Amino acid sequence: MAVDELDTRILRLLIEQPRTSVREYARILGVARGTLQARLDRLERTGVITGTGPVLSPAALGHPVLAFVHIEVTQGRLDEVGDALAAVPEIVEAFSITGGGDLVTRVVARDNAHLEDVIQRLIQLPGVVRTRTEVALRERVAHRLLPLVEAVGRAASKP
Repeated sequence: MAVDELDTRILRLLIEQPRTSVREYARILGVARGTLQARLDRLERTGVITGTGPVLSPAALGHPVLAFVHIEVTQGRLDEVGDALAAVPEIVEAFSITGGGDLVTRVVARDNAHLEDVIQRLIQLPGVVRTRTEVALRERVAHRLLPLVEAVGRAASKP
């Protein structure tokens, strides 16, 4: 979907001021409330905006350890293992990948011993052949999308 300059400004506001009302967004942007609402509806319908809930901190929830666990899966069991991973609350994301392994997961834990317990649980899942774990030491770039939104907006505004 093409994101134009107004869409970019709307997305920037949503990212920077997520708790502001639609009426206030319209005022800040200098557009009619109906125009803004139509844009928001289109951005949601086309999948650009995928959620509006709060961003939570696993560390503040008592899970400061972050690890990436690569999982090798028996051929033909990828869907089964993926479904089983969804039942593990410490797995906050999982992706099918190319390269070394079949899945990569983002796992949070209370401490290293808890991380080991989670990994042991993963190893025992039917279809899991082996795992490889990388523990994150420090976040260098926090999850962000605004620079991408701005780059897409700039590209869309070029003739």
